[in-house]
Amino acid sequence: MIAVAVSVDVVRESARAGRVVLWEESARDGAQAKTLMSAECRVRLARETGAVFGADGPRHVVFAAGFPAVCAEEFEAVRRVAVEAEGTVSVAAVCRGARADVEQAVASVRGSRNARVMVVVPASEAMAKVMVHRTAAEALQAGTDLVKHARDLDESVAVDVCLADASRADTSLMGFHAEAMTGAGAGLVVLADTVGAQLPHACRDMFAEVRAASGDDVVLASHLHNDLGLGLANTLQALAAGVRVVSGSWLGIAERAGMVATEQLLFLLARHGEDFLGPGAAPWWTAPDLTRLPGIARMVSEETGVPLSVTTPIVGSGVGTISTGTPFVHPRLFQPYDPAEVLGVRPTVLLTQLASARVVRAVAERLGHRLDREQARAAMAWAKSRAFRTGTAVIDDTAFAAYLDGLLQDAGAGA
Repeated sequence: MIAVAVSVDVVRESARAGRVVLWEESARDGAQAKTLMSAECRVRLARETGAVFGADGPRHVVFAAGFPAVCAEEFEAVRRVAVEAEGTVSVAAVCRGARADVEQAVASVRGSRNARVMVVVPASEAMAKVMVHRTAAEALQAGTDLVKHARDLDESVAVDVCLADASRADTSLMGFHAEAMTGAGAGLVVLADTVGAQLPHACRDMFAEVRAASGDDVVLASHLHNDLGLGLANTLQALAAGVRVVSGSWLGIAERAGMVATEQLLFLLARHGEDFLGPGAAPWWTAPDLTRLPGIARMVSEETGVPLSVTTPIVGSGVGTISTGTPFVHPRLFQPYDPAEVLGVRPTVLLTQLASARVVRAVAERLGHRLDREQARAAMAWAKSRAFRTGTAVIDDTAFAAYLDGLLQDAGAGA
């Protein structure tokens, strides 16, 4: 019999050292938002997400590549990520709590450095009855058996367990079985608010109670949905309770109303880490490069069709734009951070129905025209009228340039 070297679990190691690890779900849970990422996009997204942390990508990012049991094409997509994104992130395959699914998941990532599988096990009585026709205790015990089975299949593949519907489960029972699962070889035990109905104080209590019931060797992780708009708040509560592996998804895409947006979570922790993690916190081996966030968000939007709106925090089309007078003159008074300095987003002045004469002149100069006071007033009046006439706030450069050509030709003819 050939001995197999046991790999170091860099994710578990990072979490125990107090570093933050992102479990990225846009390729996997994002599919439940009625999106589909090609294998090529998943590979590129995994690499780009890992690059946010440079060489420490595998220690800071678990990329959930997909659910191999869906179909042959999904298995192949997961396999491609495991092979082609190796070394940039820790690649994970997700599966149901069934032996055949676990075997398939392990096969999809086998041979990739820092590979993982996550086994979904129901934790509440209601979910256990529906998913596996057992009691919660029986389902959780079966989860421990599946961890042992997965570890026997390939000791180089880390095994995590996701406790589905943890927010409605018995915390003492989860703590007991989380300790048993960890003893059997589980790297992480993920507590999921599967229906996204948990309130922040209840979320913090859940993690604290499971932690107290499970012991120091257990590494807890979060997977919190956003149905009540509380995914980000709940994730911050989990972090405050000591959790260091947190699930997110680019643009927040996931089942129903989604989950916490990766770009928001990374931005807040990079800029305000001590406020959420405590004084002296050291959440990174390598701090995230926030200038990469807008480009990744655009890529995910283009691939999935999920729009970047004007008001999307951090990466939306409104970030770095100015359209009114006082913000134009004193932009720092109206911004919580400098988009150019922090995100690499160059400020853009847009012409809308709210434009002041200064804004009109600035846009005209960008288009190669200098306006005197009267011309600026005329252009401002035209812009406001056109916006209301067309029902569109932003006046594109082409339409404004055509107006300016006529305005200045008339001025030249009158001279």
